[in-house]
Amino acid sequence: MRYADEQSLQRADIAATHAAALRSIARVVEDAGFVQDAAEASAGITDMLRTGNVLVLTGAGVSTDSGIPDYRGPNGSLRCHRPMTYQEFKYDAGARHRYWARSYVGWRQMKLAAPNVVHFALAELEEAGAMSGVITQNVDGLHNAAGSQNVVTLHGDLSKIECLDCGFIENRTSLDDRLEAANPGYLERLNDQELQVNPDGDVDLSDSFIADFQMVGCLSCGSEKLKPNVVYFGENVPVERKENMRQMLADARSLLIVGSSVAVMSGYKLVLDALRSGKPVGIINAGPTRADHKATYVWRTDARSALENLIDELL
Repeated sequence: MRYADEQSLQRADIAATHAAALRSIARVVEDAGFVQDAAEASAGITDMLRTGNVLVLTGAGVSTDSGIPDYRGPNGSLRCHRPMTYQEFKYDAGARHRYWARSYVGWRQMKLAAPNVVHFALAELEEAGAMSGVITQNVDGLHNAAGSQNVVTLHGDLSKIECLDCGFIENRTSLDDRLEAANPGYLERLNDQELQVNPDGDVDLSDSFIADFQMVGCLSCGSEKLKPNVVYFGENVPVERKENMRQMLADARSLLIVGSSVAVMSGYKLVLDALRSGKPVGIINAGPTRADHKATYVWRTDARSALENLIDELL
């Protein structure tokens, strides 16, 4: 009976965590009518950067010009695509198979994405001493590709694959080569279809294409429980990464949000921690954010326009 009770409690815990993850995914940041004068906000954020040692938190809005859609913007992927939760990925073999079929196709576009003006501008500001580093919620690796040095990937990155059974780590390029060998002609069948990659690196496919896809196993143990080394909704950010973020914020003079609605608690908590420490918080985002009424400066504009303006002012 004790074993049965433990199993029942485990299933209940998994279900509760999955339900909480779905609520987080579905969270919509409503426009509460908050308005701050754009000139005042831009001047305040410029002064923050001129003072230096600004920690920057970025979201999907910095990568839209690289062809990767955001989650919650006007054209965000959440309008037609729900990301998979960690509980679905780990415990549902069918859901895992769907993800890998879609990700195998989406990786073609994801790996071709290049840094845009925003990524390069942030790297320049870091080099000039205006910024102390970047914490990014994105998993595309574009900050590093643009030359940013002090980067913490809050939610991991898509370039590494982890086996959930034995922990073996494989490079995504290696896995992709093996998937291509296991699925000859698969991609060619999709040549006449226009597919939009989602922020988490997959695309929507028909059930027939998903059924035809052949998955490969872990190079170490043979398990097909392979997972991108990213933090899914319903999964905890690694403790070491949280500590790195805490230290970066402690060492910074201020916090700047760029291209994020900070709807997810991991990002919003950074804002709250900064404010508790008496640090100014600036926001650059095209739409409303969860922190609008708390931030020191809120510049309601797209990331590219703002960063081009800031580079002209500061460099």
